[in-house]
Amino acid sequence: MEYTLVFLPLFGSILSGFFGRYIGDRNSEIITSLLVSISALLSFVIFKEVILNNYENNLVIINWINSGVLDVNWSIKIDAVSSVMLVVVCLVSSLVHIYSIGYMSNDPHKTRFMAYLSLFTFSMLVLVTSDNFLQLFFGWEGVGLCSYFLIGFWFKKDSANAAAIKAFLVNRVGDFGFALGIFLIFYLFGSVNYDEVFSKVPEFLNKEISFLFMTLNALDLICILLFIGAMGKSAQFFLHTWLPDAMEGPTPVSALIHAATMVTAGVFLVVRCSPIFEYSPLALNIVVIVGFVTAFFAATVAIVQNDIKKIIAYSTCSQLGYMFFAAGVGAYNVAMFHLFTHAFFKALLFLGSGSVIHSFKDEQDIRNMGGVWKKLPYTWVLMIIGTLALTGFPFLSGYYSKDAIIEFAYLKNSGLGIFAAYLGIFTAFLTAIYSWRLIFMTFHGTYKNKDIKIETMHESPYIMLLPLVVLSIGSIFAGFVFKDLLIGSNSAEYFWTDSIKFIIPLSTDHPPNWIIYLTPVLVVLAIPISYYIFVKNKNITIWLVNENKPLYNFLLNKWYFDEFYDYIFVRPSKKLGVFLWQYVDIKTIDKFGPDGISSLIKKISDKAVKLQSGYIYQYAFIILLGFSALLTYLIVL
Repeated sequence: MEYTLVFLPLFGSILSGFFGRYIGDRNSEIITSLLVSISALLSFVIFKEVILNNYENNLVIINWINSGVLDVNWSIKIDAVSSVMLVVVCLVSSLVHIYSIGYMSNDPHKTRFMAYLSLFTFSMLVLVTSDNFLQLFFGWEGVGLCSYFLIGFWFKKDSANAAAIKAFLVNRVGDFGFALGIFLIFYLFGSVNYDEVFSKVPEFLNKEISFLFMTLNALDLICILLFIGAMGKSAQFFLHTWLPDAMEGPTPVSALIHAATMVTAGVFLVVRCSPIFEYSPLALNIVVIVGFVTAFFAATVAIVQNDIKKIIAYSTCSQLGYMFFAAGVGAYNVAMFHLFTHAFFKALLFLGSGSVIHSFKDEQDIRNMGGVWKKLPYTWVLMIIGTLALTGFPFLSGYYSKDAIIEFAYLKNSGLGIFAAYLGIFTAFLTAIYSWRLIFMTFHGTYKNKDIKIETMHESPYIMLLPLVVLSIGSIFAGFVFKDLLIGSNSAEYFWTDSIKFIIPLSTDHPPNWIIYLTPVLVVLAIPISYYIFVKNKNITIWLVNENKPLYNFLLNKWYFDEFYDYIFVRPSKKLGVFLWQYVDIKTIDKFGPDGISSLIKKISDKAVKLQSGYIYQYAFIILLGFSALLTYLIVL
């Protein structure tokens, strides 16, 4: 069953990618969607077995590398953490495949698109089922490569090409840190297999190592390097700039990458490596700081963005920040719980935005929308459900997971944890404001699009609405149904068992009532506030912008990170490249290398040609000179 689950998407990718022209567009769509859907059903079967019977397994597919002390298998590891990820990845991927049948119906390259989607899913499954760091890295890079293909799928658009390259390069920065972390793990532990490494961690508590002219605790350094990899993949502060630009890809790609797969890989990495992170308070503090800074930063930027997909993308960035600071305070199970619930409502919002974009003939600016809720009633209702879940409205999925993060951060009873909780509450309020701004500006108020008549607006086909309905069910019920299983007081012993390491058990204290009720109250209050300032009295927003122009421009330009990186890295790199090209390559290597040698030979040839005059007396004279020179040489010697 495990083999079937993992390899069916790969089989679908091969069929669609190599044989798509023979089996046809429709058959490619059906086959790839069917195979991934079967994997989704099997993931639920495995998840059920883990819940009921604490099912664990490690199936060795092949002995991959056996060289010296390096012994690595290609395996399928099933435990509580991987079972949750399998459900998330396979379910969302299957729904995205089905949705793509309708969304990409007019694209001439549907077979290639479906092949990329399935290959992406397979790479993610390789990542989450690995039992060693090398296989994990293989899946990690596979996901990165497929994301490059998918983001730049419409490669004839310069912006799509630029976004794909940007995502690829920024992720390579994080991957470099990740690779160094794996090298260091092998150097210290003599193995890259999870079980062997995790069992030896306590032996290296006081081990120090020199790195960049500094002496650091070895475990601290390993965790920091691994977290750098997680920062790149999960678009955390400093390495986040690729995520909004990735919206240049088709909307199903946005849903797949940003809801449940690629961006959650970083969170999965930290949770999987909890047996190492638990022994590194320094690294956990860094995770907390980066997490809550990212959550706050992304929320402040999202509140002024106008591209519907970029707003949701920054929302993803913010929610990933919540997951990381949950992991940083030791609440790894809560981070996984939020990852689980987030997959449903975020995929719902992305696919819902795709339906809106589809209806508006590829328009993505919410300032050119409005007043269409009666024309798109199903999409409107479904996106409201996703928004309610995202903002943490009481009793929807996001309410249970987001509030749990804030509560456990507060119960950490450390200065950093309490600050993270306070900032998390404020960020939740900002999340509610920008989320409802999106809904109200997209569906309510007056119709503002001058290019499309409102009479021509229509709802998306059922093949696109069906995945949204399924995701809406998860957005409503997933939190309530699974909260006791994933974050209940006995979850660490009953469900997570040894898949997550807790040196100090999470607090079972009851947080103050004001912590419990403050966030939901703010989230509820945000709805009428947003409606009033974005629909009823827009003069307020105009006044706020005019009165705070520097702050508005600062947020609109995303804290000027792109400009900063352009000034610090891009421009100097281009100048260095031009210098090396013009002065090192052309004027040095080429001049004195192939070009110089060929030029010298040509000059010599030109001179030699002149000797070939065709006159016998000239040849006789040259022979005489040569003979005289030879004779002189012999006489002198």
